[in-house]
Amino acid sequence: MLGDLDIAEEMAAEAFATAVERWPVDGVPPSPGAWLTTTADRKAIDRIRREVRREEKHKEPLMPSDTTEPLGAIDDDRLRLVFTCCHPALAMEARVALTLRMVGGLAVPEIARAFLVQETAMGRRITRAKAKIKTAKIHYGVPLREDLPARVAGVLAVLYLIFNEGYLASDPEKEAVRSDLTAEAIRLTRLVRALMPADGEVAGLLALMLPTEARRAARGSASGELVTLDEQDRGA
Repeated sequence: MLGDLDIAEEMAAEAFATAVERWPVDGVPPSPGAWLTTTADRKAIDRIRREVRREEKHKEPLMPSDTTEPLGAIDDDRLRLVFTCCHPALAMEARVALTLRMVGGLAVPEIARAFLVQETAMGRRITRAKAKIKTAKIHYGVPLREDLPARVAGVLAVLYLIFNEGYLASDPEKEAVRSDLTAEAIRLTRLVRALMPADGEVAGLLALMLPTEARRAARGSASGELVTLDEQDRGA
C-alpha cells in the first residue's frame, strides 16, 4: 500500500506500541492481526497526510486499505512474508539480506557476519534494496503458487542463514546456541517441503538441518558453554 518499507516498518512498530497500551485496558481484539494491520494503515495515512502535500504523487498510498489481497497458496503468516519479501526483482544477495532483516529476526551485524562483509556495507546494501523497491515501484503482493519456484532459492537461503545463526550465534554477547532460531528455520523448511514436495533443494536443506539439530543437546554443557566434538556424548 505504501510502497516504502521504512514507513511500513515504523508504522507497524507504532501499531504494536499502541496495542501494548490499549489491549490491557480494552482487551485483546477478536482478530489481533487485523487490528494491528488496520492500526498501522491508519497511522501511515495520517503520517502521509501530515508530511506530504503533493496529492497526485500519493494517490495510490492513500487508497482505502480495506481491499485486502488474497492470502495465496501459503497458510503460514511468516512463511508467506518470507516468500513475499524474496522478490525476484531484487538481486539474490539483496533479497536475502532484506528478508533476513525484515522477517527473519536477524540484526544488521548478524546479517553482515553471515555474508562475511562489514556491517556498514550490509547496512548500505539493505538501504539500496529498500530504495529500489520504492523508486521502481516494485509491488510486494502475496505470491501465487505459480510464483513460488522463482522465489524458492532465496527463501531457502534465508532459512539456511537463520538456522546457521541459531546453530552458532555470531554475537558473543548472546547464547552460543539459539534454539528458537533453529526450531523456526526447521518449521518453515518443513512447510516449504509440504508446498513443494518434488523440489530436491528443499529436501536437501531439511536433510541438512535435522541431523544437525539432533546433536544440539550434546553440543552444550549444563552451564550453556559449547562442548568440543571430542568431548561430546555421542550416545546422547
